[in-house]
Amino acid sequence: MDDTAEKRRTARILWMHRWSPRLLSFRIARDPGFRFVPGQFARLGLINANGAPVWRAYSMASATWDDFLEFYSIVVPDGAFTSRLEQLAVGDEVMIENQPFGFFTTNRFADGRDLWLLGTGTGLAPYLAILQDESTWQRFERLILVHCARNGEDLAYRSEIAALREHPLWAEHGHKLIYQPIATRESLPGALTARIPDLLRDRGLEDKLGIPLTLEDSRIMICGSPAMVHDTHKALLERGFRLSRLAAPAQIAVENAW
Repeated sequence: MDDTAEKRRTARILWMHRWSPRLLSFRIARDPGFRFVPGQFARLGLINANGAPVWRAYSMASATWDDFLEFYSIVVPDGAFTSRLEQLAVGDEVMIENQPFGFFTTNRFADGRDLWLLGTGTGLAPYLAILQDESTWQRFERLILVHCARNGEDLAYRSEIAALREHPLWAEHGHKLIYQPIATRESLPGALTARIPDLLRDRGLEDKLGIPLTLEDSRIMICGSPAMVHDTHKALLERGFRLSRLAAPAQIAVENAW
């Protein structure tokens, strides 16, 4: 028996949405036995033109109780995976491994007052799952979602983020969510324009929101491009924040979005 075949299955695409020429979201049917912790990722596979499988990691953007799995993807020109993905339609199939992966979860933190969710591009995806977890709303006093993209059309899920405040499971806590968009190449009402690492170094983000980052009260998640993650992590280290580990809880958790 092929052990590899036992570790994966095929799933049907249920829904696709194009946010911009560079960004799309899609949902696949979820096996009832697939369980994950918000912030984890799945490995998805497609067959390329040569008949070989190509695998990529995607964070779940859906809630743990949804009967589908939702993913948020950048479309890479001539990309081995996404060039094939963007040609698919509802009813087509992708492969998915049966086990979720990753430790980019809030349970690696000791309790704090403020949960900062700093993301660029598709680094938003795990935060959407985390913000659909009732315990997140119960555990923290403020949920500060900062999403950075090049321009307004790439700031996806804005209406969905606003609607989170009204969800019946945590509507009484809806005031806790603070959303701060950043568009680095376009001026938008209410949006900042500098990169996240720069806004941390000059404290422009904290000044805009009126919320300080402190070692005692802040728990900070960072997800985005490798350069963004590296630079943001470095900016926080310069201020005394440290990477949180299960055996030694601190203030920072990091994850590359690709």
